[in-house]
Amino acid sequence: MEEEVTPHDKDGKTALHKALIARLGAENVAVFPTKAGELPLLLLTFTQTNSLTALVTNGLSNYRMPVPPNTNEKEFTELYVCLPSYWDIHDLENAKMNWVIHWLQRLSSYVVAKNTWFGHGHTMPAGAAMQAISETMRQNHFFLSRPVDLERELQDIQVGETAVQFLALLPIYGDEMDYKQGKGTFKFEQKLRTNGVSEKLDDFRGSVLKSKWRFRTR
Repeated sequence: MEEEVTPHDKDGKTALHKALIARLGAENVAVFPTKAGELPLLLLTFTQTNSLTALVTNGLSNYRMPVPPNTNEKEFTELYVCLPSYWDIHDLENAKMNWVIHWLQRLSSYVVAKNTWFGHGHTMPAGAAMQAISETMRQNHFFLSRPVDLERELQDIQVGETAVQFLALLPIYGDEMDYKQGKGTFKFEQKLRTNGVSEKLDDFRGSVLKSKWRFRTR
């Protein structure tokens, strides 16, 4: 397993933190408070992009992911969630809001502990019982997606000699998971885009599949 301690300069900022400041401006990049032993997080604001914010891991890319050989997959990744304007990420006691912190931490720990890798199009259940993510976020799986709404702001970033990609956690429903598994990532992405779904979290969206439509692999 290749796991490293996140390097910090004398000012306490990681190389990723500084790279994001160079791209977005210091006023748009803030350290998000985390507990001791947790992976650091950054809170990014995008005033020119419909007042979106993003909570981003700050150090997962210090782990070189063992991607399959002879592929175009990226070895260095940071995960993020894209938050709409109504989301109060600082309401740490609110389970409707704070699950994003839990899942960024949990998935980051998982990929390192299991010496595995994450890439665009990967999916995973929201826990062993595949329960709803929260009281209002009724989806029960995650789909890892390249940036859509934040395609320009969170394109791959150079951190020292390392190119780091950003992958968003996009909550999806069980029937959407079935569709993606059966039809593939490309067709699933088309279905999402046709229905106006991006990586921005939305407590109010329904499945992109008609209720009468269900797909099951044979």
